[in-house]
Amino acid sequence: MTYRWPAAGVAVVFLGYLFLYPLARILGLSLGEAGAWGAFGEVLADPGMRGALWFSVWQSACSVALTLVAATPITWALSRFSFPGRSLARALVTAPFVLPTVVVGSAFLALGMQGIRAILAAHVFYNLAVVVRTVGGVWSRIDPGLLEAARTLGAAPRQVFWRVVLPLLRPAVAASSAIVFLFTFTSFGVVLILGGLRYRTLEVEIWQQTVVFLDLPAAAALAVLQLVGVTGVLAWYSRYQERRSVGVDLSPESRNLLPLSTPGRRWGAGAAVGGTLVALSVPLLMLVARSLRGGGVGWRFLVDPGLLAVTPVRAMANSLWYALATVLIAVTVGLCASTVIVSGKGRASRWFDVLLMLPLGASAVTVGFGMLVALDWPVDLRATVVLVPLAHALVATPFVVRAVTPMLRSVDTGLRESASVLGASPWRVFREVDLPIAARATAVGAGFAAAISLGEFGATAFIARPDTITVPALIFRLLGRPGAVSYAGAMAMAVLLAALVTGLIMVVDRVRLGELGSF
Repeated sequence: MTYRWPAAGVAVVFLGYLFLYPLARILGLSLGEAGAWGAFGEVLADPGMRGALWFSVWQSACSVALTLVAATPITWALSRFSFPGRSLARALVTAPFVLPTVVVGSAFLALGMQGIRAILAAHVFYNLAVVVRTVGGVWSRIDPGLLEAARTLGAAPRQVFWRVVLPLLRPAVAASSAIVFLFTFTSFGVVLILGGLRYRTLEVEIWQQTVVFLDLPAAAALAVLQLVGVTGVLAWYSRYQERRSVGVDLSPESRNLLPLSTPGRRWGAGAAVGGTLVALSVPLLMLVARSLRGGGVGWRFLVDPGLLAVTPVRAMANSLWYALATVLIAVTVGLCASTVIVSGKGRASRWFDVLLMLPLGASAVTVGFGMLVALDWPVDLRATVVLVPLAHALVATPFVVRAVTPMLRSVDTGLRESASVLGASPWRVFREVDLPIAARATAVGAGFAAAISLGEFGATAFIARPDTITVPALIFRLLGRPGAVSYAGAMAMAVLLAALVTGLIMVVDRVRLGELGSF
């Protein structure tokens, strides 16, 4: 493919200028102070900053443990039994994971919860789907013959679980634990809303040092420490997978699911699924109830916000425009990157794929902070509206790549060769052969990009201008204003944003199912 090099150039310039260059500037800024350690010495000597580092670690560990405990019953029920509504229950469990963090924070605030308990509860609410999907995907495919063989040899049900099932699940448990730890270690919106400035993760501390204290070297040092922590977790997970992976053939899920044929199974599965769904629905129902209090004053506030500088309608328009721009950028770069990955060979292609995933390992706050301190050359983008969709696209592009690459790999090379023999140029081959086959996958990636943009808060908190803020940023502002009307308005906007993002993800799921049915 002769168009591989221009496509690679687009992807490399995009990632290099918007991610690698800002990271280099952050590192330089953190080392620019006097002394060999630069700003790191100041950060490590400050009790408040050390406290933020310690809080980030221990609340993440607690969140992982609580999420695993809360997810075990429903994961067991959905993985072992077949019953009417099973697919719907799994979809409902997944729904909180796609909600913007400001919506989750607002939902628990509507329950009257604040402080560390609220933060931990919100993290469990948000990340439950990670365990259900990751661990359940393996648990539901464990061959029942293995379990039956253990029982035949005299193992009790408890021994079967601990000696057969759990060793097979350990890699999936480790994967979900690592993901939940990373999400909670870099938590920003939930902690900022529910913890204020009393409870601070590194994300919140970076934001505070930049926005409140204007101490950019300290913020840069904290960002580097956070990247080191994230890299360490990923390295541990990779090493653990190498040592603990168990080679075993997994059977199709349809063969393994058991009927609810006994009262014990029915009661157990019903309690696990019903109890979890009720617990997940309470914060969202309370969010809706809070938005309707006072005769719907919160919804009237959306239309008539009084003296508010940026109206909710304007914020929604900003979010939609940013989402559209994000989709255009992410799809363009994602298609270019996927083309390079598919057409490349060997180690170079794999490394290029890994390079494109790097923005997912950095937090949105770090991305926003890096852009703030770096993107003044060769053109100062920091005062322009284009910076927000660029930041959103940086986070969204990996999702487009993950959606499109498998479909491009499925294209028969004979189709491309036949088109070339008939005189089609490489660009025409891509346009008329590759693109139609990858159209549904591209639509799925575009849907995820739009959802990410609509709910993104961390990077936007740094780079959005006061007159171009998004819905999540306006919700946070309203929650910080005194008065019941502003609070009700924030609740109404959170409900509206949740409905918009959930509807978008439902459309994406329908497109994805159509894609699976077509190919």
